[in-house]
Amino acid sequence: MGGANRIPVTVLTGFLGSGKTTLLNRILTESHGQRIAVIENEFGEIGVDQELVINAEEEIFEMNNGCICCTVRGDLIRILGNLITRRDKFDRIVLETTGLANPGPVAQTFFVDEGMREEFALDGIVTMVDARHFVQQLEDSEETRTQVAFADVIVLNKTDLVSSADLDALERRVRAINALARIVRADPARRASVPMSTVLGIGGFDLARALEYKPTFLEPEYPFEWAGAYELAAGDYTLSLQDGPDPSMKMVVCEALGSDDLDPIKAAERVFALFSGPVEPDFTGAVIEPQCRSRLLDLPGDGTEARFTVRIATRGMYWLFTQHLPTEFALTLKDDRDAEMAPRAQKNFDPGHSHDGRVGSFSLETDRAIDPERFQAWLTSTLQTQGTRLYRMKGFLNFRGVNERIVIQGVHMVVDTSGLGPWGDRPRKTQLVFIGRELDEQILRQGFDACLDEAA
Repeated sequence: MGGANRIPVTVLTGFLGSGKTTLLNRILTESHGQRIAVIENEFGEIGVDQELVINAEEEIFEMNNGCICCTVRGDLIRILGNLITRRDKFDRIVLETTGLANPGPVAQTFFVDEGMREEFALDGIVTMVDARHFVQQLEDSEETRTQVAFADVIVLNKTDLVSSADLDALERRVRAINALARIVRADPARRASVPMSTVLGIGGFDLARALEYKPTFLEPEYPFEWAGAYELAAGDYTLSLQDGPDPSMKMVVCEALGSDDLDPIKAAERVFALFSGPVEPDFTGAVIEPQCRSRLLDLPGDGTEARFTVRIATRGMYWLFTQHLPTEFALTLKDDRDAEMAPRAQKNFDPGHSHDGRVGSFSLETDRAIDPERFQAWLTSTLQTQGTRLYRMKGFLNFRGVNERIVIQGVHMVVDTSGLGPWGDRPRKTQLVFIGRELDEQILRQGFDACLDEAA
């Protein structure tokens, strides 16, 4: 399958806080004699992970924010294509996915796309497991189970936080999900410390196992979830959307071709690439004309309805492709007499994952110094009241009177802080990213603001 000189790719996955970045740092700094290009994808507004990766000579590329499972075929193929042109700069690629991502679509790219199959070889999926929190994460998130199920190697990390008996029980639990993966226990004295030979050059991704777990694995995954074909006369139509799982909705409106035969799959292959790349947002009231380009509908986010005008110049059949299901946004298309239009043909494209609307991220940032005592009191209170819903917290702290950058990383009720050296020429500021389920953002912001140093 492809040439013998294909570039090996290791996918590094695992739930939030499992230790992916720590392992990545080890891969970048241990002496294995290989040059490594890194692709990162982090779920959060501030790309803290970019700075947490130890400075090295390796190339680092960061994917657009957002769930990798939605953007994988467009975004990832574009980045990998750019890397091919710099083939002499590195020996292998490590792709670190967001903790909320399903690794299946990432692996799928290397088998479905002909160009990727010729140039790259998926060496394996390495899944990090947080020994202390895995059982709870398994109950809260289907993605955790999926990450383990697709793994070639499973690294049990933070083994010092559980007893030997609990670790044995955890290994049996993991083995029940994936009976074929190699399970490696990290050194309890050094987080994410495993022999490099267990995570690099592990011999290839087992396609047969992936097909057994998900028979539809090799079916194409599209960056949209729904398509509908409408027969429309010339004139203006009103497209209305309510708030949904995302604050925006990517969409393509285009004229149907005779070759489509009202077949959503044929039309999908034609517009697939349009969902890749950056798009300027269209705000409420914008006029949309059928064109072969993607639109990003910006929604108010305050519960009010967003309305856009769809302008049809000539009577015909038109496709509407939407990033999410219309029902998630109460999407309707009405004519000038307020009559709702019904599609002549439609199809749901199951993306193989769900966006849990209860899980989200937000960031807190300030240039003012933080009072360390007030911050500690607020953090303790936050962990007591929202700790079980707080999947991940990470960032940098600018404490009053401290000339050192402090990095903070937390998983549920467990929080670690450590120094990263003096601020130097960097602007002194505090950046915190929270990721969790049904977090009370307003309460967190109020508590954080109360920690700001009044003398700053």
